[in-house]
Amino acid sequence: MIRTVGVARVVEREARIFRHLWRGPVVLSFVTPLLFLAAMGLGLGGLVDDSDRDLGGLDYLVFVTPGLMVANAMQVAAGESLWPVMGGKKWMGTYHAMVATPLRAADVFGGHVVWNGMRTALSSSAFLVVAAALGGVTSWWAPLAVPAAILCAAAFSALLAAFSIGQDSDATFPLIMRVGVVPLFLFSGTFFPVDQLPGWIRPLAVLSPLWHSVELARGATTGHFEPLADTLHLAALVAFIAIGWWWGTRRFTAELQA
Repeated sequence: MIRTVGVARVVEREARIFRHLWRGPVVLSFVTPLLFLAAMGLGLGGLVDDSDRDLGGLDYLVFVTPGLMVANAMQVAAGESLWPVMGGKKWMGTYHAMVATPLRAADVFGGHVVWNGMRTALSSSAFLVVAAALGGVTSWWAPLAVPAAILCAAAFSALLAAFSIGQDSDATFPLIMRVGVVPLFLFSGTFFPVDQLPGWIRPLAVLSPLWHSVELARGATTGHFEPLADTLHLAALVAFIAIGWWWGTRRFTAELQA
């Protein structure tokens, strides 16, 4: 069972550490979207717009902005849920120190996921500010894209942290990033609509938390909402998080309190 007070203590610890290291992440939160959107949205976007691709009537910069924002949240959450989680158990012993206090393993897991969500809120908000300045946001509903990015980060954070805590070696982590996380860009609607994929691979998008989050974020940044589809996307993300949360609490408890 996860206790709110315990999770809050873990989040407080992460916030205290972040207070001393905030300059680098904050600067990157503005520089990263500037580089991504300038290269993909403005540079490549000019070529895509000239080729008259079917993007639902959107300029490529407007189309790709929410995809890049959510994909960035996915990558950061994934990276923070692989090596740091294994390090907390095996290399530095931070997690063992935590559970030696009144904190429980489930609190450690919950704090990890919640903190990743909070960091995503900060970085995604900065991303939106930069995107709006470059013309990649066309709707006043755009702030709703931030919760979509948070849900994506929470889904990947919960699932990957649950996996990482039980590993004795990080040998599989680069494989997960290269073969699992990075290829999700290709069939999750980040750079082009999913319906442009070959028919046999389109159903894989349903299994990607990134696709569900991108669809929600794109609806927010463009103002094109589809109530039924958006509800299903939201339900899918909640399901991913629930599965990861269930798995993570049990894995953390087994590894840290056995």
